[in-house]
Amino acid sequence: MKIIAINGSTRKEGNTARMCQEFLRGAEAAGADTEIVHLYDFCYTGCKSCFACKRTGSSTYGHCV
Repeated sequence: MKIIAINGSTRKEGNTARMCQEFLRGAEAAGADTEIVHLYDFCYTGCKSCFACKRTGSSTYGHCV
């Protein structure tokens, strides 16, 4: 079994990260393969609702601009 903990905090050593690490430590003790993912390491943005991905026939159809 693989368990992934997702830390959405900007602090990789903060309370949320510590809680994730403790949770994963318990899961490892039970035999699970674990990984922690820090969202702050990634460059991403949310949907801006411009609907460019919905324009049928356009070059952006199905893809975020």
